[in-house]
Amino acid sequence: MRVGICKFFIWALLISCLVFPSLEFDPEDNYLINCGSSVNTPLDHRVFLADVSNFSSFLSTPQNISAVANSDSIPSATYGLALYQTARIFNGSSQYNFSIKKQGRHWIRLHLFPFLNPSFNLSTAKFSVSAQNFTLLKDFQPSSAPTVKEYLLNITTKTLVLNFIPAANSIAFLNAFEVTSIPDELIPADVATIGSSGQHQNLETRALETVVRVNMGNEAVLPKNDSLGRLWLSDSGYLTSNHNLVLFLSNVGLVNFTTAGMSENIGPSLVYGTGTELYTALEDRNILNATWQFQVDPGFDYFIRFHFCNILNASDPNRNNLFFTMYLNSEFAAKDVNLSTVGVPQYIDVVTSVNSIGQLNVSLGSSNAFNSFPDGILNGLEVIKISDSGGSLAAADARVQEKSSATSSKSKVWVFVGSAVGVSIFIMVVVLVFALFCRRRRRAIVVHTTLEQFAANGASFVVNKSPAADSSLISESKRGYRFPFVVVREATDNFSESLIIGVGGFGKVYKGVLSDGTKVAVKRGVSESRQGLSEFKTEIEMLSQVRHRHLVSLIGYCDERNEMIIIYEFMENGTLKDHLYGSDHPKLNWRQRLEICIGSARGLHYLHTGSVKAIIHRDVKSANILLDENLLAKVADFGISKSGPELDQTHVSTVVKGSFGYLDPEYLTTQQLTDKSDVYSFGVVMIEILCGRPVIDPSQPRERVNLVEWAIQCLNRGELEIIVDPHIASEVKPDSLMKFKETVEKCLADLGANRPTMGDVLWNLESAFQLQVGDPRDKNQEQTNSQKLDVSISSTGQFSLGSFGDLEGVSMRRVFSNMIKAENAIDQHQQDAI
Repeated sequence: MRVGICKFFIWALLISCLVFPSLEFDPEDNYLINCGSSVNTPLDHRVFLADVSNFSSFLSTPQNISAVANSDSIPSATYGLALYQTARIFNGSSQYNFSIKKQGRHWIRLHLFPFLNPSFNLSTAKFSVSAQNFTLLKDFQPSSAPTVKEYLLNITTKTLVLNFIPAANSIAFLNAFEVTSIPDELIPADVATIGSSGQHQNLETRALETVVRVNMGNEAVLPKNDSLGRLWLSDSGYLTSNHNLVLFLSNVGLVNFTTAGMSENIGPSLVYGTGTELYTALEDRNILNATWQFQVDPGFDYFIRFHFCNILNASDPNRNNLFFTMYLNSEFAAKDVNLSTVGVPQYIDVVTSVNSIGQLNVSLGSSNAFNSFPDGILNGLEVIKISDSGGSLAAADARVQEKSSATSSKSKVWVFVGSAVGVSIFIMVVVLVFALFCRRRRRAIVVHTTLEQFAANGASFVVNKSPAADSSLISESKRGYRFPFVVVREATDNFSESLIIGVGGFGKVYKGVLSDGTKVAVKRGVSESRQGLSEFKTEIEMLSQVRHRHLVSLIGYCDERNEMIIIYEFMENGTLKDHLYGSDHPKLNWRQRLEICIGSARGLHYLHTGSVKAIIHRDVKSANILLDENLLAKVADFGISKSGPELDQTHVSTVVKGSFGYLDPEYLTTQQLTDKSDVYSFGVVMIEILCGRPVIDPSQPRERVNLVEWAIQCLNRGELEIIVDPHIASEVKPDSLMKFKETVEKCLADLGANRPTMGDVLWNLESAFQLQVGDPRDKNQEQTNSQKLDVSISSTGQFSLGSFGDLEGVSMRRVFSNMIKAENAIDQHQQDAI
């Protein structure tokens, strides 16, 4: 046995000497194994050894089982085709044991493909893989295509054990694998976390998994052209912004690693020598944005590496002042990146967290620093998952650990209490606690009843606060909306999971019922919420000063015990998004969609014009338009809303916030916010309503992934009928559709100055509605017209006239009557205040 092992190492050493002289990095540990194969397999400049004749001494498995693929069962275009023609089968717990010469970071690459075989159905395999104390895969089920799972482990022992554990009544398999040491310079010890104050993520104690490695410039880089055998995919499949707004570049000869003081181990010259650049035609210089979208597992932190190199035309004087900005999910990742020196490669590392959406958007935008040319370039990108605190890279495993940990902690508490307290004392304590609870519950009911009576009489009330609440950010004028925590807890049955009706970035939303039977929606923030106290305050301040039938009403809030809870009126039919796609709700007809558009536009128009300073929503999307039991639309979620510019200003300069797919490109690149940003976002919502599909849908063909880009392309080609939702295609009247289409195009204009106001949008939508329903004397049409004039009174006593829309069929007597009623209401309001 020992003689065989020695022969194997000598042979492997000789092969390494023959293979790696041409490479910049010569790994001390370099295991390349073709599983189930009886012959060695050359691949580019490497050789994968056959495990059948040379490697069985390193494998501990119940049975020595290998399999060979059926002929023609593997796609011929597969890179490394020979590695996927055989496999090692594990029908029980199995381990590979490797001797490690140099401690430190190592690649572990698993090659997996469930090929066809008469004896084994690999497509039904389900198994877990672990190494050291890390879980790499948990209950993994292979895809139908060849897959490489790449991991980075910091190995601190002299032996690496790789475990394969099949699930019950299943098998595990492996086609090939690599265990290779990597340069120390490749991964830093710790990296700064964006969106935090000086926090760093320690990477030395964590396992890493490569999610995607991308080469910009619409070119892939194969492992044979990388000193560390890495595969870099082309970025074109991940671009979600309009391809007409970017240029693909290639100028490998300009790359100078010597000047940069770094080696090609960080990234090959083919990566730094190609790139994707923002389009800089004169007419588009203020509309600069390129976005790439990646699907990732939610709940993990991710290590992101940006690769930059200025490979633009050095003779152009504008290139000597090149600054730009990178964003990750609308947060600054790298601000004012300086690439003024041509040909020098550089990289920037950051760590970011991904919430429940499971989507990572990377955006390249121009910068205003130092009067720089409005340009930008990205050459490469790496997205790498970081293991959680339990050492797992599997999302399902992390959830199980959290649940079992909570159960374990609870058990320990009960054991401690049971052992520390005698039976008689325990019974007395229970009786006392029960009595106090009943007393508090009766007091809470009394307080709640009093609270509702005060509210019904139009009076304000202040509930005594706990000491912790003294630091509340909510102004004294808003105290009348404050609810005791015990009332909120009772309304939601102690925040029962069965009452959850939604989950967002702020936290969970529960359906609740107050003691008088009033249904409410209760949004409870979490301590890890990325919105935080400032958004909590903003939403309450905004909602407490606006009242409109097309804006969701604020019922109250609670800030006791460090809670951030907002209580709204309950909207029976949920979100507009749910009625368009992704749920089993009945599909909306065209008339209903138009009415929802009109209602939403009225709400936004009121925000923009209903007070001295406009309120800009900043997060207009279909998920933030709610529908009541009659499908009446109301705009919701004011957490990131912003007061508009002063009368002598044209915009508000602010950090970009919003939802990708809906963000105004002008706002994204200039950080200059106006009410026209809401108009752009509303135009995106109108496209959703017309097409009945998500704004970003990775399951679609590449040219259709971004709904707005695809829809605009179809409109430009005169192919309007292609994008219309099939559920409404037969009922839409051509004139109504054309009016709607014209409105959408105006809303989505690249420049805010070319977009209409929300009042203009509302006028056009009402025209589209009239063109659809026909005779304005129709009873339903008459009812709609009677709602065209909205007169709203805010808490400050101001009133606002909504859009008159198309005045045809509207009685002017009713208009003046409403105005007189509004004035009387204001007079009464002022008298009450006196």
